[in-house]
Amino acid sequence: MTRIVAPVDFGGPEQLVVSEVPTPLPGPGEVRVAVRAIGVNPIDWKIYSGRIGRDRDALANIGFELAGVVDAVGEDVEGRAVGDEVIATQVPGNAYTDAAVVPAAGLIAKPEGLSWELAASVPVAGATAAHAVEAAGVGDGGTLLVHGAAGGVGGLVVQLARRRGARVIATASERNHEYLRSLGAEPVTYGEGLGDRVRALAPDGVDAAVDTVGTDEAIDVSLDVVGDPRRVVSTAAYQRRDDGIVLIGGGGDPGTEIRDAARPQVARLLATGELTLPIQATYSLEATAEAHRAGLTGHTRGKLVIVP
Repeated sequence: MTRIVAPVDFGGPEQLVVSEVPTPLPGPGEVRVAVRAIGVNPIDWKIYSGRIGRDRDALANIGFELAGVVDAVGEDVEGRAVGDEVIATQVPGNAYTDAAVVPAAGLIAKPEGLSWELAASVPVAGATAAHAVEAAGVGDGGTLLVHGAAGGVGGLVVQLARRRGARVIATASERNHEYLRSLGAEPVTYGEGLGDRVRALAPDGVDAAVDTVGTDEAIDVSLDVVGDPRRVVSTAAYQRRDDGIVLIGGGGDPGTEIRDAARPQVARLLATGELTLPIQATYSLEATAEAHRAGLTGHTRGKLVIVP
């Protein structure tokens, strides 16, 4: 038998229930992964909260980041064997489990020296950050505004943009300012007057913005200081799609190839320490609801990870 965590209905983390199901078997083209770590992401609670629809079938599909060890291989699978340490870039079912069946074609090798917790942060957080920087189009000498820069995606956006030679202005609560300085960013506090604070730091203007929080403040300030909505990239503000901003990570997102190419590179950079990503806390599978409550506060620095 295998443990799995899933919401029994729409609502908050109190809907998450741990149950036991028969251990799944891989079919043709699939492998089973003994899960070592699961990345927690806002999309998980957005699904069962009903914020992005109330199709009950969606409740069976939360959790999109996992890493572990291949322990069974289906037919017609080449290049993968029992014992391989892997990162799953495609999780068609639920990642909050001990054992997940995933497409063999969606696996990448976990680099030697990369922790399981960081490995499980690559598929969504790492790939989204790389895609956001690419979509923003900022490079050497450009100025990028990053909202929610202390979070898992935001912190990686800061570092990837800095690797391109960009200047980064980063919004976060004051307690995270020193952390952002350590990443090479210039921090500003969000809230009333944010636009004025950004303009004071960048009187010659801001070339592009990346929003990872989805608030109207983040989008309004970005549109004001950047000017061109095509240079404002958001991973969360889907309520503002009519403003012409670039939305990534949702339905119809054309960036699949960008993210696929970025994942092995981000994994390698994390393994070598050229990128850093704090793991704020780890939780047992039984404590998944507690992890989601922590994420819902919006004050996470880096990532929350489940370790079954």
